[in-house]
Amino acid sequence: MPIRPLPPELINQIAAGEVIERPASVVKELVENSIDAGARRIEVDIEQGGVRLIRVRDDGGGIPRDELPLAVASHATSKIGSFDDLERVSSMGFRGEALASVSSVARFSLTSRQAGDDSAWRIEVDGGRMQDVRPAQHPQGTTIEVRDLFYNVPARRKFLRAERTEFAHIDDLLKSLALAREGVDIRLSHNGKPVRLLKPARDENAALARVAEVLGPEFPGQALRVEHEAAGMRLSGWVGLPTASRSQADQQYFYVNGRLVRDRIVAHAVRQAYADVLFHGRHPVFVLFLELDPAGVDVNVHPAKSEVRFREQRLIHDFLFRTLHEALAQTRAGAALPSTEIDAPASAGAVGALIDHRPLASPSPSPSSSAMPAWPQQASQSRLSLGVRDQPLADYATLFGASAASRPSPLPAGNEADGDVPPLGYAIAQLKNIYVLAENAHGLVLVDMHAAHERITYEKLKNGRVTANLRSQMLLVPLSIAVSAKEAAAAEEHADALGEWGLELSRSGPGAVVVRRIPSLLEGADVAQLTRDVLGELAQHGSSRRLEELENELLSTMACHGSVRAGRRLGIPEMNALLREMEATERSGQCNHGRPTWVQLSLGELDKLFLRGR
Repeated sequence: MPIRPLPPELINQIAAGEVIERPASVVKELVENSIDAGARRIEVDIEQGGVRLIRVRDDGGGIPRDELPLAVASHATSKIGSFDDLERVSSMGFRGEALASVSSVARFSLTSRQAGDDSAWRIEVDGGRMQDVRPAQHPQGTTIEVRDLFYNVPARRKFLRAERTEFAHIDDLLKSLALAREGVDIRLSHNGKPVRLLKPARDENAALARVAEVLGPEFPGQALRVEHEAAGMRLSGWVGLPTASRSQADQQYFYVNGRLVRDRIVAHAVRQAYADVLFHGRHPVFVLFLELDPAGVDVNVHPAKSEVRFREQRLIHDFLFRTLHEALAQTRAGAALPSTEIDAPASAGAVGALIDHRPLASPSPSPSSSAMPAWPQQASQSRLSLGVRDQPLADYATLFGASAASRPSPLPAGNEADGDVPPLGYAIAQLKNIYVLAENAHGLVLVDMHAAHERITYEKLKNGRVTANLRSQMLLVPLSIAVSAKEAAAAEEHADALGEWGLELSRSGPGAVVVRRIPSLLEGADVAQLTRDVLGELAQHGSSRRLEELENELLSTMACHGSVRAGRRLGIPEMNALLREMEATERSGQCNHGRPTWVQLSLGELDKLFLRGR
């Protein structure tokens, strides 16, 4: 076959194969054009999932009569005119091929009117064949109708999914566009029935309400507001708390100058920021807006404009990581408790969904009354009795050196009335030597003592490492430990780095090491097991990854060994000390592995469990 130029219709159909993947792709191009035209109200009507009809109506600036044929021509656009414009693209579209591509695979019509014109004008294109422009009736703005999508390309129609699936893609697309254009009224209908109405947001509360409509009503109570500006960049939006993560990355919205993008640099920065607090296999939820000079980002790298290339990738990565890392560091236990209503639900940073109502699954042997607490602090109570004794606070008398009668409540006298009760309150009991029970101004607090202490120890190790103030202590008798030859080699190779972390050891044979010093924070830990775990991680990853990238994992392993274990009995002073440490420690709402360390059960939630007030 000889080389010859392709006809314009075939060129447009080839372009449509890159740009128009499904009905949602058509909606994306049309709605983005409406946004670029300055529309404040956009209506999208869909029939049969977009295969039969896609209609987009807006109140934008409109298109002059003489430019209508150019609007549906290939590579004709009003958005750029030179290479300098291409390098500083600030509009959603810029290539000038969307309408030509759409009109080549569907029955297409465009009706538009500018402000001050006597009438509107309409042009129709049927499978790439353009008709003459003719007058029409239409208010200011533009309406585009796309009927019988892929009617002339049967092979493409075979790849379309069910009507419900295609419409779901359109709905998701409009929700993502609505997050970035909070001032635009967006309406969606399907088969003549209204489906979604996203009203314009005039302030931050209204913007958050729109976010809640997209991500769910529970998101505002489980999110942190982010606002930071530096180095000519500005990052704003909301990030979900680690305990509000999801099993899939389906609620992650990142916008660059108003454009939704997927970028590996961004994904890596977010993943690193959540590394210390996210449970394995979980994905964070976020809506973030990055604003920077358009010259600093290349948007012309993907046919659908869904990917970008940053000119200063390292700068962008570090800016995102540090901003999100510092925001997540403020998730201290008790920091997000409600300040007014006592019965408002709260938990590890307002994660009431994780409470799971466990008291319903396992009946508690101890009654509770808001008027006169009778706290279950006796470890020797029978499991089958109610556990009520003549002097239920007798054990506290021994601890505090006072009679039970003089201390009717475990909360210190006067603090509750003065509003000085700490966020996590004061300890009242320990359950099964695993959980700490505390009373605060809002109700009952449950703390996983091992997870909480593990986070506290981990943060202290990290801070000591950063400030070069990580104290260590010499073992009275050096400990010889048998390890594998690979682990012994890792100990010899990374001895200096381990010494900086307070763990001093040396190789004493082909399969043995001697430990002489450990971090002071890990006093009482199983030194042999700790050493084997650390060397095992070094042997596995040290040769393939930079040691610095392993630092937090190794410190986490050390912290786990140095933390109080489940099954250990704590006294009331020890439990209160743990609660105070949690309140002062960054990221103490989650352990090193992303599990929640505490849960709040408000008085209102406890009343519901016992059907009080009904």
